[in-house]
Amino acid sequence: MRVSIQILLWYTGLVNEAYKRKPNTKCIVCNRPVYRRPSILKNSDGKVFCTMACYGISCRKEIPCIICGAPILAGKNKKTCSRGCANTNRAGMKYKLTGQPVKDKVKTQRLLKARLLAARGGTCERCGYDKYEILHVHHKDRNRNNNALDNLELVCPNCHYEEHHAKKVRAK
Repeated sequence: MRVSIQILLWYTGLVNEAYKRKPNTKCIVCNRPVYRRPSILKNSDGKVFCTMACYGISCRKEIPCIICGAPILAGKNKKTCSRGCANTNRAGMKYKLTGQPVKDKVKTQRLLKARLLAARGGTCERCGYDKYEILHVHHKDRNRNNNALDNLELVCPNCHYEEHHAKKVRAK
């Protein structure tokens, strides 16, 4: 009977004081006294944690926000703590060497296509294909920065492919 009571007490945590381990070190985060085996203390160079939460806190790497100085969790590209600080940081930023913000390429290409559709109609200039939704803008001199109307051509995807790739395929 006495043995079964001791086993019951052992599993419930109500262990006699004689069987409890005396703390031999402290948690490096919260300074709570903790017992660890001497071999574990030796292998861990004295870095002892009482719980997984304290271990997690010790692994955190915090850096200050470059705008307001608030601590933030470090990341590869993380520099600011909030969207407001990011906007403040970006306010004086110059894009490229010209000092002008980079233009939205998609918008400029759509406007270019709309201007060509209005001027030349909605058909392929080579084969006459008439679905204007899928027509491409082709630069005759292959310079994407030269957007003069006499350099541009509205072509269907098939004609565009022939212009750029068919010569390479035939050469093989």
